[in-house]
Amino acid sequence: MEISKLVASKVLDVPDFPKPGILFKDLMPLFADGAAFAAVIDAIIAEHGADSFDVVAGIEARGFVIAAAVAYATGKGVVPIRKAGKLPRETVTARYALEYGEAALEVHADAFIAGERVLVVDDVLATGGTAAATLDLVERAGGRVSGFSVLLELAFLSGREKLAPRPVHALLTV
Repeated sequence: MEISKLVASKVLDVPDFPKPGILFKDLMPLFADGAAFAAVIDAIIAEHGADSFDVVAGIEARGFVIAAAVAYATGKGVVPIRKAGKLPRETVTARYALEYGEAALEVHADAFIAGERVLVVDDVLATGGTAAATLDLVERAGGRVSGFSVLLELAFLSGREKLAPRPVHALLTV
């Protein structure tokens, strides 16, 4: 099955979550299906090439799942991009607007070796605020973004525009 069709077949729409008026795209059925999950991880690795990055950064929380799988499959390390206040040591922080509020992300100040190539992954690209903050955070912490992949891009929210000129790899765009 084509990867975009596979992803589409595993997305559940949850209305009014996390607040009224938001249609949440739940990818947990994809994560729960071992063969489907393996296929999306393989597709991300195939897009970027295992030799194009040194470490994988996952955006809290579903991005952690994707990052860990990509890292394991390629023998690379994982760096979590966390919500503010969750990391125990010195951090670099980025504040940004969400499609449904405001938030802040953090990474350990020493998470990346200077110039280390970082593949950033997440489940959904919506307005682009979280992704833009993360890519900035990686670079301010010393990493060099070598790629950015999501399972699902919500094109109608124009998140890709906030990331320009960086390329965005989405397995499914709706």
